[in-house]
Amino acid sequence: MTSAGPGPVIAAWRIEQVFEGIPDGGRALEGVDLTVEPGEFVSLIGPSGCGKSTLLRIIADLLTPTRGEIRVNGKSATEARLGRDYGMVFQAPVLMDWRTVARNVELPLEIMGVPRPERARRSAELLHLVELDGFGERHPWQLSGGMQQRVAIARALAPNPRLLLMDEPFGALDEMTRERLNLELTGIWSRTGTTVVFVTHSIPEAVFLSTRVLVMSARPGRISAAITIDLPQPRSAVSRESARFFALVTEVRGALHGSEAGVEAQPVPSA
Repeated sequence: MTSAGPGPVIAAWRIEQVFEGIPDGGRALEGVDLTVEPGEFVSLIGPSGCGKSTLLRIIADLLTPTRGEIRVNGKSATEARLGRDYGMVFQAPVLMDWRTVARNVELPLEIMGVPRPERARRSAELLHLVELDGFGERHPWQLSGGMQQRVAIARALAPNPRLLLMDEPFGALDEMTRERLNLELTGIWSRTGTTVVFVTHSIPEAVFLSTRVLVMSARPGRISAAITIDLPQPRSAVSRESARFFALVTEVRGALHGSEAGVEAQPVPSA
């Protein structure tokens, strides 16, 4: 997998996040160094409250770190946000019920002033990509939860960003729907070449989706291990049954629990 453009998509140095006024719990991140290369699919996993979503929000310029520096596509996080260099998918789809599915997908392009015919063409293209042909004139309330998340993914991809940030987008779905959307997401990633940073609590999900899994320690969050996922591409349901898949799940679990049976912490390269 490759993506156009030189240099890392994300480079962060010594990121620290402290929330004032929270006794004994305000230090969310400490000393986080992170590099994500073009075309990677990187999952962040760690115990609840370790700062995974906080780190994603810093990348997205929804939070300003207390200390440290971050570059997204060679720009400051603010410049990248204003330039629409990334798309973001949240835990809930956050769709507008009064707009049709097609017009929800078109929304970022409408804000950017893209002409209506081009918006319609791009929306139809993306609904085909997420396997929602024929649903463009429906409204979000007429769709299942899994279909709504596919609309949210299509909307995030509408401006053709180099980076897609995903904050536990499948966490509220049943296991069968989640596994199906995992398969669809790997297909979308392979066809678009978009770099993905994905937050999850699920070890099997992280292993199945990723080219690399970054394990975070308990609060204050640090990246304590970087595990390369060398499962063959493209991934399929068969990938989940392979001996290598189960070995990697065990490796990530060991790193999460700090067990000697797991991988030793590896330094994450800085840009």
